[in-house]
Amino acid sequence: MLYKFKSKTTGDLIMLEPNGRRVLEIIGKAPEPKGILLAAHMPAAIASLEAAIAQEQIERQAAAANHEGVEEEGDKLLGLRQRALPFIDMLKRCSRDGSDVVWGV
Repeated sequence: MLYKFKSKTTGDLIMLEPNGRRVLEIIGKAPEPKGILLAAHMPAAIASLEAAIAQEQIERQAAAANHEGVEEEGDKLLGLRQRALPFIDMLKRCSRDGSDVVWGV
């Protein structure tokens, strides 16, 4: 399944199901096939995503320090930062313009 996020302000943003589900859970939305994020709720969603990205970075640094240069399989994977930054950009632009973001419609 794909999540296709749409707004009047930006182009469509497509995420694979695991990434879209994670982003929606972080911002406090149920990972349903259809939904809406109101412009009024975007600042809180952005703050939640940025906090989760910062937390993941701290955890990665701690894991790297414990392994002292040994590369793990997980180190090769893209983190939340890379997956969520386009969505955060979408939310910031929509928040400025007062447009909602919908998916599955």
